Amino acid sequence: MADIDVEKVLSELTLAEKIGLTSGSDFWHTYKVERLGVPSIRVSDGPNGVRGTQFVNGVPAACFPCGTGLAATFNKDLLFKAGALMAEEAKHKSAHVILGPTTNMQRGPLGGRAFESFSEDPHLAGMASASIINGMQDSDIAATLKHYVGNDLEHERNASDSIITERALREIYLEPFRLAVKYADPKAFMTSYNKINGEHVSQSHKFLEEILRKEWGWDGLVMSDWYGAYTDKESIKNGLDLEMPGPSALRNATAISHMISSRELHVKYLDDRVRNVLNLIKWCAKSGLEERGPQDRDNDTPETKALLNEIASESIDETIAVIGPNAKYSAYCGGGSASLLAYSTSTPFDAITEKLGKAPEYAVGCYAHQALPGFATSALTKNPVTGEPGINCKFYNEPSGTDQRDQFDEFNICQSPMILFDYNHPKITDEIYYMDVTGIVTPEESGEYEFSLIVTGTAQLFVDGKLVIDNKTSQIQGDGFFGTGTIEVKGSVPMVAGKSYEVKIEFGSAKTSPLSRQAVITFGGALGIGMAKIIDDQEEIEKAVALAKSVDKVVLLIGLNFEWESEGFDRPNMDLPLLTNDLVKAVLEANPNTVIVNQSGSPVEMPWLSKSKALVQAWYGGNEAGNAIANVLFGDVNPSGKLSLSWPLKNVDNPAYLNFKTVKGRVLYGEDIYIGYRYYDKLQKRVAFPFGYGLSYTSFDITDLKVNVDETNDKLIASVQVKNTGKLEGAETVQLYVSQKEQTVDRPIKELKGFEKVTLKAGEQTTVSFELSLKDSASYWDEYQEQWSLDAGSYEVQVGKSSDDIVLFEDFKVEKTKLWVGI
Repeated sequence: MADIDVEKVLSELTLAEKIGLTSGSDFWHTYKVERLGVPSIRVSDGPNGVRGTQFVNGVPAACFPCGTGLAATFNKDLLFKAGALMAEEAKHKSAHVILGPTTNMQRGPLGGRAFESFSEDPHLAGMASASIINGMQDSDIAATLKHYVGNDLEHERNASDSIITERALREIYLEPFRLAVKYADPKAFMTSYNKINGEHVSQSHKFLEEILRKEWGWDGLVMSDWYGAYTDKESIKNGLDLEMPGPSALRNATAISHMISSRELHVKYLDDRVRNVLNLIKWCAKSGLEERGPQDRDNDTPETKALLNEIASESIDETIAVIGPNAKYSAYCGGGSASLLAYSTSTPFDAITEKLGKAPEYAVGCYAHQALPGFATSALTKNPVTGEPGINCKFYNEPSGTDQRDQFDEFNICQSPMILFDYNHPKITDEIYYMDVTGIVTPEESGEYEFSLIVTGTAQLFVDGKLVIDNKTSQIQGDGFFGTGTIEVKGSVPMVAGKSYEVKIEFGSAKTSPLSRQAVITFGGALGIGMAKIIDDQEEIEKAVALAKSVDKVVLLIGLNFEWESEGFDRPNMDLPLLTNDLVKAVLEANPNTVIVNQSGSPVEMPWLSKSKALVQAWYGGNEAGNAIANVLFGDVNPSGKLSLSWPLKNVDNPAYLNFKTVKGRVLYGEDIYIGYRYYDKLQKRVAFPFGYGLSYTSFDITDLKVNVDETNDKLIASVQVKNTGKLEGAETVQLYVSQKEQTVDRPIKELKGFEKVTLKAGEQTTVSFELSLKDSASYWDEYQEQWSLDAGSYEVQVGKSSDDIVLFEDFKVEKTKLWVGI
């Protein structure tokens, strides 16, 4: 990809070409100007892996642990390596720009995308972001920091107005973005869908020009989230460089040209937007990636697998039987933009089997799915064409039953659900097409099997030619597929173990459906096919109890998955799915020697916690999720993760409980600066597990805290001695908090301002040092002065192993008050 002279190109562009450059050319590419040598660049989701340009039938990729899991490593060097590997993945997808990391804050545990962001703490979130961004950009792939700012819930996200005080904005919600700019300089920002105090961020002069560019001195590109631009003139004038996706919904050449000719919009604003787009294109030339290049899976190497395993293992916080709905299921990622087709996945059951050298006894205990599990990804389903796991899909211009059908496409996939909104083909007319999906099912057990269809479009399901589900003739609107899909329609059929059955789905694209859709995103179509054996949950719990009583130890695998945590909706509560809690209580009573492994991206209620001897929080671990869990359970890896979120006992305990949802378009951030541990500290409220908490198979002592202050050079310097006092090699994260002893304004009890992770052999001791910015560590936002204030007075450094386990204290003084802005 050729280098360009930005100012020369800008001077030679026509007005139409300038307007074209300020929006995408399609879903994943920018506009090109061939006559001036301006290439198109490719962007790709996302925060925990690089999907490429297709949601369905795409090229498999490396899936990393979710954001909360990545932050739980508390390991900046490892996160840098993660960013570098993401960049390598981007090169194999010919993507110049990664749409990540996600750096929003978890006000409470119910946010649909809470798993995707890093932490409730702005310092941890900002430093985790900076480490990953540096890893990406050191490898010449641009990072996109998102979603700027206040995109902390999914409910009515395009229309919601987040009412946030200026102090909370500065100290909590903007702070991780500021830190990422200070320590990493991301080449792009993505704006949030929501409003802040009455104004959409994507057209806000305050957030885009005054804070981001002027105050922080940042000079990169700002793009909208997909379909997250709302005006033409205001967004161009106030700093939104790129509207995505394309073709533009707002920035058409006729309208913008008319505004400029009538002096409603000065051309200098358009030039500013174009200049930033060109500068990013120029920077991306360093990658050496060609324009609209190929996508491959050649990075699926032993080295990639090893690093993914290391990251997943380090994120985990601690005759055999394996029980639970997550045992034979790979909960490797959440839903929405963070989902992708992984190179490969590992289930906990398979990984434990490999460690043991034989399959352990197993019971499902109960189901935990919201909709029926994916038909295409079921171990019982085989593709009739390839004989491999998955399904065959044939595309036509005519519906099933037509005498002459024109087949124009075919692919074989092992993926569910199928989101086809970016699917296109030259032979498709007016977005109407039809697809026949076929799979062969061979049950392992006899019984009644249930199938289901959720569709954006129309669909019917047949088993051996018999109609089982009709989601075509009469349809009911549901919430699936970002509000475009139907409800889940089910039907059942008896099946015999060992016998093969042909399952066929006849699908029509979105325009074949009579349903009226008001969703923001217009889909070409989507199809969810589910299948599961009908079970009696109480009977299955009884089987699990009997098994638990018959063995020495139990591994019980529970949790959530992409159905429960996803972009597009928020969780209604903190509950584990369906009868999971009943299963856990029964198994614990049957066998107290039970290790519970929970997979979720954010907290869940655990009413049985006091009865449990061992609990492992495994997050969504990416490709290597199952192997990482087995590594920790069998002692091959000593767990060293620390919770990136406080874990409330109950949903009603969380700081945003009273005002998490929007009410008539507004959501009041009533907890102000008191989110996460800041809130629990202030109210002295008990939690299940505090922020920063995590156990190890060894033990550590932290001693000898020393603190020095250099106000002239803006430095807060501290050091401690850390010793491994146990019998195994392990890693400890030293957490440094700062507290103002004589508070000049109401402030949190303490705030995380530094962390360092160190690995020590048994008996080994080392010095851990911190060199921090004094003003970053001790300032607050003064709303009256409209500046940061570092007040003179007494402060305290607190060092510990979690927010609730502080072991060392040391005072320091600030002699002179200092007001400041910027980074």
